[in-house]
Amino acid sequence: MADATLHLRDHYEDLAKQTHAARLGMWVFIGSEALLFAALFALYAAYRIAYPASFRAAAAHTNLFLGTAMTFVLITSSLLMANAVLSARLARPGRSVGFLAGTAGLGIIFLGLKAVEYTEHFRDGIFPGAFYAFARLPAPGARVFFTLYYFMTGLHALHVAGGVVLLAWLARRAHRGGFTPEYHTPLELGGMYWHFVDVVWIFLWPLFYLLR
Repeated sequence: MADATLHLRDHYEDLAKQTHAARLGMWVFIGSEALLFAALFALYAAYRIAYPASFRAAAAHTNLFLGTAMTFVLITSSLLMANAVLSARLARPGRSVGFLAGTAGLGIIFLGLKAVEYTEHFRDGIFPGAFYAFARLPAPGARVFFTLYYFMTGLHALHVAGGVVLLAWLARRAHRGGFTPEYHTPLELGGMYWHFVDVVWIFLWPLFYLLR
């Protein structure tokens, strides 16, 4: 416990209150991000009602295999992240580092798969907004669908990229013995963020890949 108190800031009475405040702050941040994505989901729903046939036709041109593979990758990464936190609680820093590295690696694989998918779309002339040039689906609704697709999945990909950087920093800190069973708050907060990113994708997956 002596080592844990080294992380206590002067404006907190004890480590428990500091940890509680940190978790609360992360929940506030996640809540603000959830509101952002909720607004985008509402926008999607409104356009989905306006262009039902065009949205179904456009969704048929997304890569279901890649979308499902990305879903599997992120769900697996969440499992590894949970094990990274558990390993820290059990005083197993080596395993924690390994699980963090695995989580970051899966995040990179996700981004790679997303890049492959974007490349396929670009080759077919599927671009967002005014740049849309997919001759097989000229309807305005299809252009709206893919504009939302790029914006929402692109925003999510930016969150994944930020998470990978965060995971690399956490792995480096864990490797240096920065986390103990008594103090591993940054690791827990990183896990909360990563799980949020994964949950957002669970909602994006059916909207853009399963709609037929």
